[in-house]
Amino acid sequence: MAVTALDSTTDMLSKLGIGGDLASSAPNLLKNIHLLSPEQIELAKLLLETGQSHLFQHWAEPGVDDEEKKAFFDQIARLNSSYPGGLASYIKTARELLADSKAGRNPFDGFTPSVPTGEVLTFGDENFINFEEAGIREAQKAAFVLVAGGLGERLGYNGIKVALPRETTTGTCFLQHYIESILALQEASCKFTQGECQKKIPFVIMTSDDTHLRTLQLLESNSYFGMEPTQVKLLKQEKVACLDDNDASLALDPHNKYRIQTKPHGHGDVHSLLYSSGLLNSWRDAGLSWVLFFQDTNGLLFNAIPAAIGVSATKQYHVNSLAVPRKAKEAIGGITRLTHSDGRTMVINVEYNQLDPLLRATGNPDGDVNDETGYSPFPGNINQLILELGSYIEELTKTGGAIKEFVNPKYKDASKTSFKSSTRLECMMQDYPKTLPPTARVGFTVMDAWLAYAPVKNNPEDAAKVPKGNPYHSATFGEMAVYRANSLILRKAGVEVADPVLKVFNGQEVEVWPLITWQPKWALTFADVKNKVHGSCSISQRSAMAIKGRNVFVEDLSLDGAVLIDAIDDAEVKVGGSIQNKGWSIENVDYKDTSVPEELRTRGFRLNKIEQLEKNYSEPGKFCLKP
Repeated sequence: MAVTALDSTTDMLSKLGIGGDLASSAPNLLKNIHLLSPEQIELAKLLLETGQSHLFQHWAEPGVDDEEKKAFFDQIARLNSSYPGGLASYIKTARELLADSKAGRNPFDGFTPSVPTGEVLTFGDENFINFEEAGIREAQKAAFVLVAGGLGERLGYNGIKVALPRETTTGTCFLQHYIESILALQEASCKFTQGECQKKIPFVIMTSDDTHLRTLQLLESNSYFGMEPTQVKLLKQEKVACLDDNDASLALDPHNKYRIQTKPHGHGDVHSLLYSSGLLNSWRDAGLSWVLFFQDTNGLLFNAIPAAIGVSATKQYHVNSLAVPRKAKEAIGGITRLTHSDGRTMVINVEYNQLDPLLRATGNPDGDVNDETGYSPFPGNINQLILELGSYIEELTKTGGAIKEFVNPKYKDASKTSFKSSTRLECMMQDYPKTLPPTARVGFTVMDAWLAYAPVKNNPEDAAKVPKGNPYHSATFGEMAVYRANSLILRKAGVEVADPVLKVFNGQEVEVWPLITWQPKWALTFADVKNKVHGSCSISQRSAMAIKGRNVFVEDLSLDGAVLIDAIDDAEVKVGGSIQNKGWSIENVDYKDTSVPEELRTRGFRLNKIEQLEKNYSEPGKFCLKP
């Protein structure tokens, strides 16, 4: 009986093209081969052909752990189908990149850096206002993609990052702010279209195993923050296999010999997910022209979006990277044109620790230095991209959505023969232009950081170590940046806004401006703000003002205290006169004090709402608030 079983196994293997050598490399797999479906046997063959026979070394005899063995192949099937070109392609690329890493090859060899072309905008001038208007017209032809696969652990927050409050005056979380901004864009853009406009701007969120369910929960428990559920699509990224050595041997999970260890592949996955989802073609069929990519915790981003779309449309950029002025050697990637000695060119983000040595190696002895503007000529990449849909589809059809990867193994010693822990291939969303043809129009749009960039990514301890004068990029900084931007925008519109005071929270010295917030539908562009603010207005430093509602007009207002206005769309409210009350105070909170909610601890302060004037207008009509 045993002989026939063995014969039939050999028979089956030869039919599958698994020859003697391959078969003998994994005797434990052979003993269990009858448990596997034809598809699973194909996957087993793939693993043997790519030198992964070690995965079966610890397999038990048939009858022991059989369900685990099947589950192993379920995981292999997932890893194989979720990666462009499958596992064989992943392992092949990994071997090439690991060999380059071991040999110390510089990915920039042969390239000379130069400053690319782009638009540098000045907030509030005529050029800026024109680009904003062009962007609003064009916005109904855009789709938005939020990359939100990360948890807030690095911030000292246990939830998903998009659930964090953007500011604590109203408590609006990042996701709500993003959705309300897109809805406001949708509505403003439709106003430019004669007749009925039914266009709904699609919104995609890339999630991960860590964030998927919690993102869905946040949306569902808040009725999608006013968006139609059909407008929102969640795409979940899968993890990739870890690698144990320079031969790209797949790493087994230390806790389970029937599982491959996996880690995140990076936000570059967003391109292959969009490609395989079929969404891009349906967007093209619906007449869309632009795809905007943004990351999860930059509360100022939508201040920059209308003008940036306007630049893309006016300049017909295939790729438009949003950027901010950056100081030479500042820890933010620089947007750079690279020209190879063989004639290839690309415009790409070069990490700050690579840009300076690259410049020095190519005839710029001083490296990355500030020019007469006081900033580096290489603008700072903030990882928000606007891609032209047609050329994007064309490119992804060629690449299958694969993005140029990199590997970053931590070696045990200088021989680079073994790793301290397993590594994996990674990819970044902003590396998309690396494969574009030289004819591609790749540009950038620079706006002031105070207007467009305040990411929340550092915990209080790390933020307190940031050299003085550099941005903290913490929850403290992110909230204060919202008030600063809104105060400066109102100043530019003619409001007399008092100067800020300096305060220290969680070891970070920040400017505290009046606590001013408004809903995106109140004002999306600078022209909107100027349209809503009239006469002679002043706001004291200790004031707070929150506007919820579209038709709220501020006229000859003198504010010294706190005012909150909430009005339905059909209520037109004029706010003016002298509003004075005890207002709010800002109290320090110790980030180690566990009696305080996490989202306040990470900021280092809480608002003590002592006294305010609060008005709700829930009936249509015209109203006047003049105390």
